[in-house]
Amino acid sequence: MLKLFRYLKAKEWIFIAISTAFIVFQVWLDLKLPDYMAKITTLVQTEGSKMSEVWEAGGYMLACALGSLLTSIVISFIASRVSAVLSYRMREAIYNKVESFSMEEIKNFSTSSLITRTTNDVSQVQFTLTLSLQLLVKAPVMAIWAICKISNKGWQWSVATACAVAILIVMLAVVIIFAIPRFKKIQKLTDNLNSVTRENLDGLRVVRAYNAEKYQEKKFDKANDELTRNHLFTGRVMAIMNPGMTLISSGLTLAIYWIGAYLINNSSYPANLQLFSDMVVYISYAMQIVMSFMLLIMIFMMLPRASVSAKRINEVLDTEPKILDGTLNSSSNEGTVVFNNVSFKYPDAQEYVVRNVSFTANKGETIAFIGSTGSGKSTIINLIPRFYDVTDGEILIDGVNVKDYSQKELHNKIGYVPQRAVLFAGTIKSNIDFGDSGKGEMSEENMANAAEIAQAKNFIDKLPEKFDARVAQAGTNFSGGQKQRIAITRAVARNPEIFIFDDSFSALDYKTDRKLRKELKSKTADAVTFIVAQRIGTIKDADKIIVLEAGDVVGMGKHEELLSSCEVYREIALSQLSKEELGQ
Repeated sequence: MLKLFRYLKAKEWIFIAISTAFIVFQVWLDLKLPDYMAKITTLVQTEGSKMSEVWEAGGYMLACALGSLLTSIVISFIASRVSAVLSYRMREAIYNKVESFSMEEIKNFSTSSLITRTTNDVSQVQFTLTLSLQLLVKAPVMAIWAICKISNKGWQWSVATACAVAILIVMLAVVIIFAIPRFKKIQKLTDNLNSVTRENLDGLRVVRAYNAEKYQEKKFDKANDELTRNHLFTGRVMAIMNPGMTLISSGLTLAIYWIGAYLINNSSYPANLQLFSDMVVYISYAMQIVMSFMLLIMIFMMLPRASVSAKRINEVLDTEPKILDGTLNSSSNEGTVVFNNVSFKYPDAQEYVVRNVSFTANKGETIAFIGSTGSGKSTIINLIPRFYDVTDGEILIDGVNVKDYSQKELHNKIGYVPQRAVLFAGTIKSNIDFGDSGKGEMSEENMANAAEIAQAKNFIDKLPEKFDARVAQAGTNFSGGQKQRIAITRAVARNPEIFIFDDSFSALDYKTDRKLRKELKSKTADAVTFIVAQRIGTIKDADKIIVLEAGDVVGMGKHEELLSSCEVYREIALSQLSKEELGQ
């Protein structure tokens, strides 16, 4: 947890120093109260004492109490401010770190776990730090100071106080032994519960379509029950603390009174007065000591869970991304992409997903990939923007290895449309003009032209707000085809060197697909276009079709060439079109 303090700046450390000074001052005020109480007790029992002296001592007590209240408010304000600033910076650091992760790191942590670490774990650390800044300094200072104050008041009372503290320490040990392992498990179970909930919400339509509500309920109940059992266990362990501390506090008070009564009963009159005064003072100081240890126990109860959360946060912050920036920030616009004997396997996998892929894509060419499911089509094109790095071989863009480009420069060359269209909450305009293309703000004319090419303008113009129409989170207020066309518009509007369409036309009907490809042909005349598709009709006009089977290239050429030379391609074509349609 101490590693997270590196996010505190000099200003926050000054606030902490000020808070510490106020804590010491507050402890001094609190420990002055028993002194004035002892003085009032002595004055009340001494003949000839003036009432004004009692009022004076009482006034000082009131001033100390009010001073303690004011310093407590200042300390709480500072602690809340410092912990809030730290949590803000931790969330920012986690978010920025995750933004730098490749797909490998994202999958290692899982999306649900990263969400939990950014929210729940940070909140745990923030809450613990808020209390620690108030109590972690106050408790030991108060305990040591109070022990010094009562060290000469009577060894019998000191023994009773020591016994009470020993019992408190035993209770703390029980909590540490039994609760800490469960706290570690709780955070992992919270990740699991978030994962199950997120999966269910994302697939809600499928769940309902297959009447799988009961199955999902059982899956959720299992995760929920396991988390609840662990919470109940830790709650029961913690539940012994409050009654235990109350019993110790009350028992110590009773012991001090009993010892005091015994001592007073066996002493003469002048000593009685002093003993009674000492007993009143001792009870106050003893309660301060017990309270100090209670505060420490409270912190120690929270620290285990906070330390687990801090460790999980540090796991994210200390993870170094595998995809590192190159140094090249500018290059020519030749518009060529070369694969030199590229092979790739996913992290920790034994088998290669794609093997020995080599081809050249020149400016103005359309390269299409086709093959059975799992043949490696999407994997190949995801290597171009470096979502993963190649395992063997190299990929060159404009004669430069993609690893040598800065990621910003590389991505500015690419217009990417994924298999599943991703829209962000906002407007159609903000979704089209998404990100930083290095060309400044996009004009309305450019958006309209891109929408025309992507066959999106016809439905956008029917909306009352047109390009300013609202887009819900994940684009849930649009159909699959509409989302796909907006995503294609976003890529076209960037006017990139390289277009990547990862099975991006599957949500479109044949008529729209044909129109879109016709418009794209003129738009992409000066660019390299990569298309992954399942339809022969979508790719048959491509300049080069690459046929994949289980990660290997089994055919490469134009449509007519592959029909006669590649059996795999011929089988795919005949499964979709008749011989007459294929011209055979």
